[in-house]
Amino acid sequence: MVSDVSLEELHEFAQRLAIPKRGFHGDHYDVPLHIREMAISQGALEVTSRELLRALNAAGLRVTAKERRDYKNVADANQGSGAPVSDRGQ
Repeated sequence: MVSDVSLEELHEFAQRLAIPKRGFHGDHYDVPLHIREMAISQGALEVTSRELLRALNAAGLRVTAKERRDYKNVADANQGSGAPVSDRGQ
């Protein structure tokens, strides 16, 4: 799931759907199948992968594969407290 407006909008929508923060991957959320229909009923649109990438690029929200890996590494390191490593004194 992505936003064509802002990451704030994306996070708010994910929160309304109770999608866990671990589902966020730098520019999108993985949506569990059991939540998919609820997301659509609340306004999410089904699009092709090409349309999805076009929307992310147009909104300036697309991250590269390297940025996504870096985000995942930081998220994995922060797992547990939710605070960035630098904020946990490590």
